[in-house]
Amino acid sequence: MDTISSEMELDTVFVTLLLAAVVSSSAPRQYEFVQKTMNCTNAQRYCREKYTDLASIDNSADVTELLKSVPESAGYAVWIGLMNTSRSEWKWSLGDPAFYTDHDSLYRNWASNQTNSGQYYCAYMSQDGLWRDDSCNNQKFFICYNDSSKGFVLVDQWMNWRSAQSFCRANHTELSSVRNQGENQQIQQLLNTGGVTAVWIGLFRDSWEWSDKSNSSFRNWAPNEAQGNEDATVLVKSGSRRGQWEDWPCNSQFTFVCHEDQFILIKQNLSWSEAMVYCRQNHVDLVSVPSPQIEWRVMSVARRASTAAVWMGLHHYCSMNMWLWPRGEVVCYQNWAAGNGTGAHDCCEQRTGAIQSAGDQRWVSLPPALRLNFICTNYEP
Repeated sequence: MDTISSEMELDTVFVTLLLAAVVSSSAPRQYEFVQKTMNCTNAQRYCREKYTDLASIDNSADVTELLKSVPESAGYAVWIGLMNTSRSEWKWSLGDPAFYTDHDSLYRNWASNQTNSGQYYCAYMSQDGLWRDDSCNNQKFFICYNDSSKGFVLVDQWMNWRSAQSFCRANHTELSSVRNQGENQQIQQLLNTGGVTAVWIGLFRDSWEWSDKSNSSFRNWAPNEAQGNEDATVLVKSGSRRGQWEDWPCNSQFTFVCHEDQFILIKQNLSWSEAMVYCRQNHVDLVSVPSPQIEWRVMSVARRASTAAVWMGLHHYCSMNMWLWPRGEVVCYQNWAAGNGTGAHDCCEQRTGAIQSAGDQRWVSLPPALRLNFICTNYEP
């Protein structure tokens, strides 16, 4: 009877763990509207003192969330954290970092007579599959990416680059990114089948950077914006340009939106259990990483660490040979470094999980007594 009861209890624990694994795959950004009128420098300083920074935006869903935080009394527009710099780099229109893995956002296939700097600011692909830059105001057919079908769509309408971007966002998902040679060949085949000589792709060059150094290259400029010397960005909250962005001189006066990080790097060197106690006393818990979307944000935080690896909430439940998150959720999404996290572990040797702070930032299995920086979460699922 005792054996049966023990097995039933174990089954109950296992079912509970599986149910706990069904959690939200991404933590929403926490936006905070500030009803104070300031120039962009003072707004940035205020956000960094009271929250994390001026608002960063990864995608259209973030625009919608930010607008929810802004009341009608906010005026025409609010500062966000996009600033003009002296550095001009190539970026993808589909700017959400979660869309890319490893370094595939850096894939390029320039023609031999092109350089990575380029003379112009928008990129197109020719029938030979090679990329070239051109004036964004020129008219070309273009390729959209559709997230529902996970495929590419050739649009045989003449548009400039920004109009093509707007069309793709309205009718599909975004102007196409090209993450690897396989995707490059797919698009090249669409051109050759359709008898098209050149198409816009989603690669563009600009000198804008987020205040918090976010990797997002998402842009939502209103027509004819970001073409002058203004150095800061507002998000319009009403009228025909609602949700779109305008560039303004930093000395202009607007209310603004800050964001609060869901993930906090603690630069103290503690053991895994000490780190968990710290996070539960001062925040919510040691961080969990249930999805690539969350991992991108955790990786960005971990890069600022002073130790080679950073504790997450991963721990090995030895009697069932399972990796769990702090509150019993089964680890479904995984990103282990080679030789880590797989196979049976000696139950006499406890193992806990950390994310590397440099390189490809894979997960590593380490003894819990090691003293490392760690990441807490403020997110309550």
